Amino acid sequence: MGRNMDTRQRILFIINPISGGTSKHLIETAIESTMDSSRFDWRIKYTSYSGHAAVMATMAVENGMDAVVAVGGDGTINEIARSLVNSRTALGIIPCGSGNGLARHLHIPLEYRKAVGLINEYQVKAIDYGRINGLPFFCTCGMGFDAYISAKFDSSMKRGPLSYVENAVREILNYKPETYLLEDENGNVSEHKAFLITCANASQYGNNAYIAPKASMDDGVLDVTIIEPFNFVEAPILAIQFLNGTLPNKGNVKMFQTRKLKIQRQGEGYLHRDGDPFWGAREITLEAIPQQLHVIINQRANIKPLPFIQALSIVFRNKMYSNTILGQTIANSSREILEKLGL
Repeated sequence: MGRNMDTRQRILFIINPISGGTSKHLIETAIESTMDSSRFDWRIKYTSYSGHAAVMATMAVENGMDAVVAVGGDGTINEIARSLVNSRTALGIIPCGSGNGLARHLHIPLEYRKAVGLINEYQVKAIDYGRINGLPFFCTCGMGFDAYISAKFDSSMKRGPLSYVENAVREILNYKPETYLLEDENGNVSEHKAFLITCANASQYGNNAYIAPKASMDDGVLDVTIIEPFNFVEAPILAIQFLNGTLPNKGNVKMFQTRKLKIQRQGEGYLHRDGDPFWGAREITLEAIPQQLHVIINQRANIKPLPFIQALSIVFRNKMYSNTILGQTIANSSREILEKLGL
């Protein structure tokens, strides 16, 4: 008799037990009850220390696993994704974090049962990733205010979009912009005094905060957004556009695409990749790596930016603006409209 070969796809679920508020026992139960055992051979493992997910993901690649599913927040997802780049092992995501930037861009459901159902459908696509000074990132990286805020709140226990936006608005006018020298892949050089420079592979930071609304993860380029200095009046307008996915390429916002970019700044300082801050050199190199991360995607869903009135409400609830007559009027009016709309 011939040997009976198991042709099922092999999947490893890596669960971070301390991420998010959802019971991991419930997620494990959903996996066991949803996954098709005739198509998939899966196993479930839990992380037990920082960096453990990367170790297990690397071993999964070496053992020829078809997919590794990250069950956790942005840190766990990025840790696993970094171990899967340039391999045939696909990344799956069951998001349990606060920002969920990569999951949101890929239209992965934030409800765990639906996310498990998506793994069971198993639609795989190759997408791009980026590198900053040789380090991989998947959504965004950058310097300036966003790196400053990432470093400031790295140890903060307070999470979520409202908290981030309120604190960011509070810090905006205290931050001192720097001067940067940029050189693109064609040798074009430009100088900018910038509030921040973000290089985006995906459209958002997370929490539906859109820094590069037109960015795509399969076009082979990075979307660069430069925000130049602005004043007190312009700040809430930019924040609303940022939350509503309508940030324009005009005025003190400059946008362009490139495969590679070199940046020189005035000195060493903080950078970030996918919201994780790190100390970086004066000279920074960035590049897009086309279609070298395979992911399990959702081809049907569509995630929309915040409604305009909701974005307006979030910005003007901040103390800096709510203490003004204009801010109080806008915040109260938008809150009433939101209540009527059930938002």
